[in-house]
Amino acid sequence: MSGARFWQITGLAAAGGVGYYLYNAGGDPKVAEKKAEADAAKLSREIKSHLPGTGKEVKKDSEVLAADAGKKFDQTVADAKSGLSKVDAKLDTYRKDAEKSIEQSAHEAKIQANAAIDKFDKSVTEGASKAKSGISSWFGGSK
Repeated sequence: MSGARFWQITGLAAAGGVGYYLYNAGGDPKVAEKKAEADAAKLSREIKSHLPGTGKEVKKDSEVLAADAGKKFDQTVADAKSGLSKVDAKLDTYRKDAEKSIEQSAHEAKIQANAAIDKFDKSVTEGASKAKSGISSWFGGSK
């Protein structure tokens, strides 16, 4: 019984809708059909605009997601640059340490070379003075 009553109410509502559009169109069925289609399209747009995740909301959500992705990309690039600058700083420190070590080794080598040269000069000078005293003694001089 309730099924038959449903169809009666639905049929009455449909007949009322048809009557409404025919009355507003002045009895012309083509004009009534166009007005009904226009109202249906307007109602459809209205409903779609209120549904979440459609239209402007999708655009806004995609813009937010794009902005977040851009921020994450920028952060990743900044982290990579920071890592590279840390590596550059470490390499610069290693280079400076190597330069100090080379300079220190060169300085020590210079000191050792000067000491060896001084020792050689001393032995040559002593040898020359002994030779001089030996030659002087041949000719009757002292030292």
